[in-house]
Amino acid sequence: MCSSSPRSLPTADDVERAAERLRGHVVATPCLHARTLSDTAGASLYLKFENLQFTASFKERGARNKLESLSPAERRAGVVAASAGNHAQAVAFHARQLGIPAAIVMPRQTPDVKVEHTRAFGAEVVLDGDSVEEALAHAERIARERGRVFVHPYDDPLVIAGQGTVALEMLDAVPALEILVVPVGGGGLVSGMALAAKARRSDLRVIGVEPTRVPSMRCALLGEPVPPAEPTVADGLAVRQPGRLTRELVRRYVDDVLLVEEDQIEEALLLLLEVEKTVVEGAGAAALAAVLAHRERFSGRQVGLVLSGGNVDPLRLSGMIERGLVRSGRLTSLRVRVRDVSAALAEIVVILARTGARVVAVHHERAFTGATLDAVDIDFVLETRGPAHVREIAMQLNEGGFRPVDLQAGGR
Repeated sequence: MCSSSPRSLPTADDVERAAERLRGHVVATPCLHARTLSDTAGASLYLKFENLQFTASFKERGARNKLESLSPAERRAGVVAASAGNHAQAVAFHARQLGIPAAIVMPRQTPDVKVEHTRAFGAEVVLDGDSVEEALAHAERIARERGRVFVHPYDDPLVIAGQGTVALEMLDAVPALEILVVPVGGGGLVSGMALAAKARRSDLRVIGVEPTRVPSMRCALLGEPVPPAEPTVADGLAVRQPGRLTRELVRRYVDDVLLVEEDQIEEALLLLLEVEKTVVEGAGAAALAAVLAHRERFSGRQVGLVLSGGNVDPLRLSGMIERGLVRSGRLTSLRVRVRDVSAALAEIVVILARTGARVVAVHHERAFTGATLDAVDIDFVLETRGPAHVREIAMQLNEGGFRPVDLQAGGR
């Protein structure tokens, strides 16, 4: 059993012991050089693919390390955890592997797909609370009532030590790394990684990343109140109150916490999908988003980025991809007002075909328009090569006698 008590800070030795304990039970995920993204960022980027864990997130490390430490009596009694997704699946999966009964409390609004995945791993799922914080409180009550061990998602020394093994693997794979960039929710991953990394290399810098909409750790470090919660595409980082242990470790070992905007996270997610052919959730794209948003901080450096997870709902992923395409100008909308005759549409389509634009959708509008009786607005959604291509399309339409009256997104 790890030497850390539930109330003490973990040590670098605890992380090293966790690495031994986890060997063969979690995936030693690849840490690979991203050549194209490096060119884009102006830094040498290495990606740690934690989205390739069996349950698609780094959470397996902390969960397994905690469960491995339980006594025979504790294993028979079982465990309780609370999570809206990744921690839930990690605890459920590894509890089943070890033959430990597990109950997982999930907020009532958790998507059905995450609930069913957790149940599929054999856990009892309890839906309670309107937030992760409320689910945590209910899980702690259940643990006390049933005499079970509570597995906290981040504020537990054994969990923190398990997450810290990500840094050990990254430094083993790429000893020349100068900076680690790590997403921050409750702080278990960044605090464990910083603890382990600084013990091996005191000159190594560790940078945390939070969404601007939920800057909990940054506010805690600055002694500022956390602003009212807003929804974020990085929902895995939407923790209102960082842990007591993680906050202290971050204060000691993390060099800075950067903030990223929603559109920056979505653009990074789209880049990873297109360039690296890997699916990540919003939280998993946060590290790349920070490097691209703060290029001057990383220029010319050897930078390791953690792709922390890949559990994203397909419909939500589709929406993020579309918004990313719009922002990059590769999906655009334009409106053309023409005489209400069939030949006009045919002429416009010929021009669009000549420019190489792909027509995704066409909509005629007669009723809700300020056009005259003999005119019609035609809205086009087009797939393009980018802003320059959009401008070329507008020029060709103008030369053909059709003036776009509403050119959106990348064309402006």
